[in-house]
Amino acid sequence: MQEDKHPAYRPVVFRDRAAGYAFLTRSTATSDQEITWDDGETYPVVDVEISSESHPFYTGKARTVDSEGRIAQFERRFGSTPESGGEGRA
Repeated sequence: MQEDKHPAYRPVVFRDRAAGYAFLTRSTATSDQEITWDDGETYPVVDVEISSESHPFYTGKARTVDSEGRIAQFERRFGSTPESGGEGRA
């Protein structure tokens, strides 16, 4: 690796404000704020809006779309399609 071409790769705390969860990892992210971690050391802290602790996909609260229900709703609203032999809108 060439000197002085890459950003500093150091321990950083990422704090999820929505879930109240923080984790320590290594990153090149920078921050003016600092936090004292459980080990007594001071690390830069980066606030994020969403992480695996609050994301619906990872928490199991993701909504699934019922495609069959959507088709039935469409047919109720607009009638069946002319290709299927039903009466549709003209």
